[in-house]
Amino acid sequence: MKRATNLLFLFAILLSARAPAQILPESLTDGPTANSDEGRPLTYYLPDLDYDPDIPTPEEFLGWQIGDWHISHDLLQAYMRALAASSDRISLEVIGHTYEQRPLLNLIFTTPENHGWLEELRQMHVNWSSPEGGMSDGDLEEVPGVLYQGYSIHGNEPSGGNAAPMAAYYLAAAPMSEVGELLSNNVIVFDPCYNPDGFNRFASWANSHKNKNMTADGQDREYNEAYPRGRSNHYWFDLNRDWLPVQHPESQARIAQFHRWKPNVLTDHHEMGTDATFFFMPGEPTRVHPMTAPVNQELTGRIGEYHAAALDKIGSLYYSGEGYDDFYYGKGSTYPDIFGTVGILFEQASSRGHLQESENGILTFPFTIRNQVTTALSTYEALENLHDDLLTYQREFNLDGVTEDGYVIDTDGDPGRSRELADILARHGLPVQYGTNDEGSAYYVPKTPFSEAAFEPILEFEDSLFYDVSTFSLPMAFNLPYRQVSGGAPGEMEWSDYTMGETSPDIDRTQAQYAYFIPSDDYYSVKAIYLLQDAGVRVKVSDQAFSLGQGADQLGRGTAMVPVYGQDMDADELHRIVSEVEDETGIDIVTTNSGTVDPGGLMLGSRSAYQTLRKPEIALLIEGSTSSLDVGETWHLLDQRFGIPITKLPIDEVGRADLSRYNTIIMPDGWYSGLDKSVAEALQGWMGRDKVFITVERAGTWAADHGLADITVRKTTNPDSAITQRPYEKADRDRGGQVLGGSIYRTEADLTHPLLFGMNREEIPVFRSGTLLYEPAENVYATPVRYSDDPLISGYSPRGFAEKAAGSAAVLVSGSRGGRTISFASNPNFRAFWYGTNRLFMNAVMFGNTINGSTVE
Repeated sequence: MKRATNLLFLFAILLSARAPAQILPESLTDGPTANSDEGRPLTYYLPDLDYDPDIPTPEEFLGWQIGDWHISHDLLQAYMRALAASSDRISLEVIGHTYEQRPLLNLIFTTPENHGWLEELRQMHVNWSSPEGGMSDGDLEEVPGVLYQGYSIHGNEPSGGNAAPMAAYYLAAAPMSEVGELLSNNVIVFDPCYNPDGFNRFASWANSHKNKNMTADGQDREYNEAYPRGRSNHYWFDLNRDWLPVQHPESQARIAQFHRWKPNVLTDHHEMGTDATFFFMPGEPTRVHPMTAPVNQELTGRIGEYHAAALDKIGSLYYSGEGYDDFYYGKGSTYPDIFGTVGILFEQASSRGHLQESENGILTFPFTIRNQVTTALSTYEALENLHDDLLTYQREFNLDGVTEDGYVIDTDGDPGRSRELADILARHGLPVQYGTNDEGSAYYVPKTPFSEAAFEPILEFEDSLFYDVSTFSLPMAFNLPYRQVSGGAPGEMEWSDYTMGETSPDIDRTQAQYAYFIPSDDYYSVKAIYLLQDAGVRVKVSDQAFSLGQGADQLGRGTAMVPVYGQDMDADELHRIVSEVEDETGIDIVTTNSGTVDPGGLMLGSRSAYQTLRKPEIALLIEGSTSSLDVGETWHLLDQRFGIPITKLPIDEVGRADLSRYNTIIMPDGWYSGLDKSVAEALQGWMGRDKVFITVERAGTWAADHGLADITVRKTTNPDSAITQRPYEKADRDRGGQVLGGSIYRTEADLTHPLLFGMNREEIPVFRSGTLLYEPAENVYATPVRYSDDPLISGYSPRGFAEKAAGSAAVLVSGSRGGRTISFASNPNFRAFWYGTNRLFMNAVMFGNTINGSTVE
């Protein structure tokens, strides 16, 4: 058996395509083990059953028992491949790859007989809850239930991913007398690791800092990860906030699989603070999104009874009904609820390594894994026993949600930005149509429970506490106007079905004799400018709007101009480069054969109308007291979306770095009160002509304190400060009610300012969390965006805050030593999907140095 297992291991490693190599712990070989807590049998985790001896246990495969070490992702996926190769209950799918090219695996568990007609079973299940499915209530007994079971979306919450091998082994090897009915009547879509990159990062940290003689002291390095820590994915995003935005490959693959299978239950295994116990849904009853059906919460409670009974058997402490909410549909346990699926959150107290002291005694890593395995198995029991009720709820929810209403989203003259929103809506299973007429273009989606929740503002709440954001309107995030309509797509437009990823087919390939123009109204115009610059093309920008002649379309402020002559390449090579940029961005670049483009007006040689753009050379400050989430959002925006290389510069190295290499430095939000003075001195020395310093939130106040920005913080007072006595029991709730976790506010913009190039409407919705406010600048030109007099659009706002925010600055521009400091009062790049405001951020990167000096001094 030992020889066979080793051969199987080698075979599986060969199959583990594109996973980075991993040095295996000594205990994988025949050498000694390194954990004094070893010796746990299989039955520590699983019921004592007559398992199939031809299916390798995790210990047989790894050479050590689960919990001895943190399993790395390459070993985790290799074991999953080994299970699939040895069990006829499993089909294995690679549904995508992470940024680091780790495979995203799904194991599909059901009986061998069901695997023979798996696609037909899937289609039957999908049709059951579809208005067009053609099935009747009487078909219930034939319809399989579907469970989507996933682990460790936060990489440094490892007990879930380490429980996955045990749960998968149980489904593969337990006798059919134990799992036969479960697998005959259901399909289990098993995702062993939602976040392979973060999971592997944390496993490497925990294993490389493990002691032979383990310490439970929480101050040990093992339990205190280095920046950016393993919670996040490659770009340092929290993937458990990306179910709605779907901006990352892990989420895109998972959401596609979710809609392919339309599960009845989805589980999401997490960890929480070390001093806690074990939590399972339901959460706080007053913090459920109003679009979630009451029966959903009833079923969640019934499923919870199975978890309670299972945890009782092993003597584990647990709780439910408090602490966590079911409000934001961008989390794994809540996203399913708006589709007629029951989402279940598990939270296990974390050992954050192998062993830690807690107020409940010594918390071991194996113990945390056992609780996750136990509730994975109790989920199977609940699925089996509640099969009919879950399917009935799913059918009724989706059939009752059918209406003749829909939403029309105006493209706002911006093909790139509106196309990205259309892609998101299509990823969520909405049929999207694209319409045009002489007046413009738009997208249409039907009104469903999901689209209603994702479009409509919300201002009334049962509770004032939120685990995450309190609103998430997608059209507002994209700064796109929309309206609700009845009777389907309106007849004033010609409509066609939209296919995700489509770009404009109407690109004119005409070669210019005089100049090319990049229209500013497309979100990706800055990307087009950078691609041209990177290819050695000189690009200029106009701060004036103009047309190419009588009856021609207007080209807005910020239109970039590429003269044919004066380049370091001939006209044919320039045309080839321009055509490649059109292909990559989908922008139809306009041509002219004359230097007089606006009769009686603009001429292309005018220095007052055109400035030559310098190519951005960017340093992004990281580590230390910077927020890794904010850093990741900026890194992803520049690197992935706009293709602009950056230097990730540790903030503690700024005083020793050669800053002359950069003309743009970005300082994200963070905690900067103790930052070494050498950082400020270095940045002060760097600032000068053509230099742009971009700050976000608290970085702006730090910059102001060190002479790098001109910012005055608006003083605010707690409206309850005059109250002299409150009940003690209200303290936590009162404090929580003062927190601004995330809402949408209305701002008014100066569209003539370079930071607003390409924007068409003065009103811009902005997302903000936190209550930091900036006063408008004394210079009347230096506050290009400010909050309106009635700013709150959607979400919870602490009492009195909206009134305080009215008229405050959303963006400030100031000057220092001839450079420009551009300060955002709130995060313009929130979770990668706030396209409406990260357009302003990219304008700051590309056009910040062109801002007139007299407007900032």
